[in-house]
Amino acid sequence: MNILFLCTANVQRSKTAQELFQAIDTSNNYKSAGLSRKYVEKAGTTLCTEELLGWADKIYIFEDFHLERIIHYTGKIHLHKITNLKIEDKYQYFQRELVLLLLEKLQIN
Repeated sequence: MNILFLCTANVQRSKTAQELFQAIDTSNNYKSAGLSRKYVEKAGTTLCTEELLGWADKIYIFEDFHLERIIHYTGKIHLHKITNLKIEDKYQYFQRELVLLLLEKLQIN
């Protein structure tokens, strides 16, 4: 299964999720990206594209406005694949609390 994690800048939450699950689950393919061109360019990370959205069997976002942004640019075509994890942008990369939240919320199989 192809799993995509999307946050704002692809620096903290989505990057942590991708790398965490790549390390503990080799049965799926994981990628991550950011939804804000401004913040992605500033951080030098990966920007979400329609190609990435199409690649994914499951898409995990972290906030309501991430869903709004996806719908704004691509319509409702990917809605059936999206789950909102509702994890605020207050954690650092691989912060213990973030890792524990991800493990609690995601039972990927």
